[in-house]
Amino acid sequence: QVQLAESGGGLVQAGGSLRLSCAASGSIFSIKTMAWHRQAPGKQRELVAGITSITSSGSTNYADSVKGRFTISRDNAKNTVYLQMNSLKPEDTAVYYCNALVQSAPGVLGAWWGKGTLVTVSS
Repeated sequence: QVQLAESGGGLVQAGGSLRLSCAASGSIFSIKTMAWHRQAPGKQRELVAGITSITSSGSTNYADSVKGRFTISRDNAKNTVYLQMNSLKPEDTAVYYCNALVQSAPGVLGAWWGKGTLVTVSS
């Protein structure tokens, strides 16, 4: 079992910033990728940002809607991924979910999700 614990959501005014954190714990042999997704009311869940190979220098990717405003990063020692969100817009309002592709043992690979953290951006 792997647990992902998100934190850092809240209410912020448009133009403000928030930093989300997601710490992975449990049966972790290695973490292949970690990512942030979000789901706004009435919309499908979408990928916001991802980072590969958390245990080495990873490459990143972003949704077009957040490029230049959001930055994903990781702390290898803490099995933690962060999402720095700047210049927030009301359309960024959503529940943000952490996702990780984790190898729990040689040959055992699984995808895990956190419970989500709510980000609300007021206009």
